[in-house]
Amino acid sequence: MGTAVAGESADLLDGLIAHARQLGADAADAVMLRGSALDASCRLGEPEEVVRSEVRSLGLRVFVGKRQAIVSTTDFSQGALGPLAERVMAMARTVPEDPYAGLADPALLARDWPMLDLVDAAEPDAESLMAHALEAEDAARAVVGVTNSEGAGAGWRRREVTLVTSDGFAGCSESGSHSVSAAALAGEGTAMERDYWWSSAVHEADLEEPASVGRRAGERAVRRLGARKAQSGQVPVVYDPRIAGGLLSHLTGAISGPSIARGTSFLKDALETQLFAPDITVVDDPLRERGLRSLPFDGEGVATERRAIVADGVLKTWLLDSRSARQLGLATTGHAVRGTGGPPSPACTNLWLEPGPESADALIGEVTSGLYVTELIGMGVNQVTGDYSRGAAGFWIEGGEIAYPVSEVTVAGNLKDMFRHLTPGGDLAFRYGVDSPTVRIDGMTVAGR
Repeated sequence: MGTAVAGESADLLDGLIAHARQLGADAADAVMLRGSALDASCRLGEPEEVVRSEVRSLGLRVFVGKRQAIVSTTDFSQGALGPLAERVMAMARTVPEDPYAGLADPALLARDWPMLDLVDAAEPDAESLMAHALEAEDAARAVVGVTNSEGAGAGWRRREVTLVTSDGFAGCSESGSHSVSAAALAGEGTAMERDYWWSSAVHEADLEEPASVGRRAGERAVRRLGARKAQSGQVPVVYDPRIAGGLLSHLTGAISGPSIARGTSFLKDALETQLFAPDITVVDDPLRERGLRSLPFDGEGVATERRAIVADGVLKTWLLDSRSARQLGLATTGHAVRGTGGPPSPACTNLWLEPGPESADALIGEVTSGLYVTELIGMGVNQVTGDYSRGAAGFWIEGGEIAYPVSEVTVAGNLKDMFRHLTPGGDLAFRYGVDSPTVRIDGMTVAGR
């Protein structure tokens, strides 16, 4: 189990908070972010770029009564840190009062937390990353029908977050990830098509093999050759798992505490109502081992826990940080995230739609005439009304079979109706942090020829 921490970072932040308290702050917290990244890329069989970055920043937030101010810096020298508390205190005395401002309820702070295996001990070197990128691109270019490449890449990340509050919380969490990607082009001239594939994982051992990533990128590009426009009408639309997670992101955006408190969400009155079919469950789990978005504590030090966002089709919770929770007369759900330059705000962690009993092939097999979407274009989603309209590409379905590739089509509906008519397949795989199986939504509008 992880517990409160001591160390150079925590001591530095504790000293800043103590200085702010001496200057008159009623409460304060401080966060430090340290990060490292290494990326390698190639194109047409030749190394193209290797980039390494190191970042370090800290932010100090103070409260004077109900006034709040934040200051951040990347300069850790004593000459820079000394005046930091003085500047933020001067700011706090001039801003308007915020009746909902304040630290998290001390009773909700994490006191210990499980070790989630979020750091791979092995740090790759540039040579091994470049080898992975080259292997992925070679596999993509070897697919029959691939005529060009947009390149391939491999990367590594590590991040450390230390948070200290004047209420006695001190915690440090570390996380990391590996990735490999490739993008391929197929066909010639104006008939060319592009597609891509990628894999990411906390541990390199869980990463998809680079050759498999490249091969899937190439095969997906070739499969799109000969695309035409689809028929127009109201038909079932099947979402590929690679993009189906976007539907969950629209859901979480609509149940974010600030949107609910402002009354600007199409789901503002939907809590404890039947939003999906009765067999639908959506889970948010910050404590998932090796999860790409796992958090042992949130951005305010609050203990995190697995939650069913939707259970039996019923919306069970908002996503709340402390401020939005106070606005709504509720308790935070432990979903606060933050950087060093701004206040916390709510966001999901490892989010997924539970799989259904039918296979993806069965979902498609039940469609007489419809659209299988593999790519979405544009940002045509209105979070106030729920209206949804996106450019799309994919494949037309005839008689339960994939018939031919399509492009330059639009899919439209309203998210409330879409959620109500959503059927999940059984092919859930944890790949992106926000994950979904194949889903079918009946009765959507498709505009093509």
